[in-house]
Amino acid sequence: MDFLVENKWAILVSLEVLAWSSTFFLLYARYGMKSSFWFKIATVLLVLTGVIPQVLMGIVNFIATNKVDSFTLIIVLLILYGLTIGKKHVKKLDTWAQRKFSTQENHRN
Repeated sequence: MDFLVENKWAILVSLEVLAWSSTFFLLYARYGMKSSFWFKIATVLLVLTGVIPQVLMGIVNFIATNKVDSFTLIIVLLILYGLTIGKKHVKKLDTWAQRKFSTQENHRN
């Protein structure tokens, strides 16, 4: 647990990069590859790199420090963002990806 607390910021940034990479892969699998299999894999990757580990990191940090510090606050803000404004951003990203891949497909035909 000491390793997690000592490296919490690097782990959080890495998890965010992985989560956004999973999001882009999810959209590519859905619209570019049109593969339900890879879409499901990407969805699992998104959950495993985004929501679950970030919540666990916030809990571990809170248990280790016994206080709500800036790290715990950032985790809470990320979760609130994901539940509110983030949904709208992902919908816009989804619309963009759908247009992008349908445009590419039309150019190929």
